[in-house]
Amino acid sequence: MTRIDDKFAALKAEGKKAFVSYIMAGDPDEAVSLEVMKGLPGAGVDIIELGIPFTDPMADGPTIQLAGQRALKAGMTLQKTLDMAAEFRKGDDTTPIVLMGYYNPIYNRGVDKFLVDAKAAGIDGLIVVDLPPEEDEELCIPAQAAGLNFIRLATPTTDDKRLPKVLTNTSGFVYYVSITGITGSAEASAEDVAPEVARIKAATDIPVIVGFGVNTPEKAEAIASVADGTVVGSAIVSQIAAGKPVAEVLAFVKTLSDGAHRA
Repeated sequence: MTRIDDKFAALKAEGKKAFVSYIMAGDPDEAVSLEVMKGLPGAGVDIIELGIPFTDPMADGPTIQLAGQRALKAGMTLQKTLDMAAEFRKGDDTTPIVLMGYYNPIYNRGVDKFLVDAKAAGIDGLIVVDLPPEEDEELCIPAQAAGLNFIRLATPTTDDKRLPKVLTNTSGFVYYVSITGITGSAEASAEDVAPEVARIKAATDIPVIVGFGVNTPEKAEAIASVADGTVVGSAIVSQIAAGKPVAEVLAFVKTLSDGAHRA
């Protein structure tokens, strides 16, 4: 049982849906990023997705791409991302942290070393968007053996033939991408999402969380109502990009988490 499993069990016992937030590690710099991260649980965030900045983020729209560029320009690295998680863990040993990013930085570090270091830093799960199920031996299976959840993305193009392959070796939760395209590129629709979530849930007992295109409290509530929870990333990152004070960013996050928790 990971912190992610424990969190979903606790939410289920309370009859609540999960609110997951994404931030880019090191955006706009290490200090502000860590301050935001430390404030997320108090703003109602159940699970934190922490982005690893990367030079070629193919699945991300302009908002997340620019966040990664700001972080890299400020000197953020994979090691500093792990250090940020470890610093967060000094004050919070219960909120799950999922690292989200691309395989290249992990490959360059070396899978074995990365997994040891990630576990030591208090990481609970991984979302690596450019490693398909066919590459499970690379990272997915070693990660699960190390006690980390490996969370897979399902999309509107994941048909019934492909779905079992996507669900194989997936743990923690399934991240359903509500739209076809990049992050922040369109708005999610609960009407479109509901049947897809039901299709995935018919094939697995793992919670299904929906992200991409969720940017208001009302949207968070609507999407969470047809899934096990929702993810917001670009809308939060946009607040940081605008230079809003940390307190304002967290107040905005609270409105989103309140929406999801009303579902």
